[in-house]
Parts: sequence; structure tokens; C-alpha cells
Amino acid sequence: MLIILLKSTGIWFVIVIAAVLNGLLREKVLVPSIGGELALPVSGIILSALVFSIAFVFVPFIGAIEARTYVLVGFWWVVLTLAFEFLFGHFVMGKSWQEIVQVFNIKKGDVFIVVLIVTAVSPWLAARIRGLGLG
Repeated sequence: MLIILLKSTGIWFVIVIAAVLNGLLREKVLVPSIGGELALPVSGIILSALVFSIAFVFVPFIGAIEARTYVLVGFWWVVLTLAFEFLFGHFVMGKSWQEIVQVFNIKKGDVFIVVLIVTAVSPWLAARIRGLGLG
């Protein structure tokens, strides 16, 4: 199980890189093109697609044989993502906890909760589509 944990954490780092690049795309291209109000949900949809794509490409690398392992990987990715969002946001970016919690405010156009749901189900769904973890 330790190997699966390490492999899934490595894949999560690929997701983090994709998320950072997505944030740059949002700020440098989407906001100037379509405005901040629309850029945020569009960026969330793009990130959700990236997360699933990364999961689809890398799930065979995990090497699990049970579907529940992929469910646990999705849960692990959500835990890592939340820890990163809160800890990096607060201690590196200097945001207040109140500011960080705003990523859950869907009324402001932030679809981070959707990204978390996609993150949670992507390993299992990608494995299922690929015919992995059926044992």
C-alpha cells in the first residue's frame, strides 16, 4: 500500500503543476479576454478536465487491482489538494483563512468544489473506463 500511496502522491504533483499552469492561463489569457467573472468558472472547468485527463493517463501506473484502491486514491488526492490550498495559501501566499475559504463560494463563480468532486472520482472512473481495478 505504501508504494501505491507514493505513486498516487507523485501523480498528484502532476495535478498541482497543471493547476498552477491553469491559474496562469486564467490570469494571463482568460481574465483579459473574457473578464474575471467568467474566467473563474471556465478555469475551474478546464482544471476539472485536466485532473481527469491526468488520472486517465496515469492510473495504470498506480497498479492497483481493486476498485476501492482507486476510490482511496481519489480521497487522498482531495486531502492533499485541500492541505495544499489552505497551507500554501496561508503560509506562502499570505492569505487569511477567510480569503482561502472563499474558494468554496460558488455564488462568486468559483467551482473549486466541482474540481474537488472531479478529483475524488477521477482515479476510480479512469480505472473503470480503462478496465482496471475490476477485481
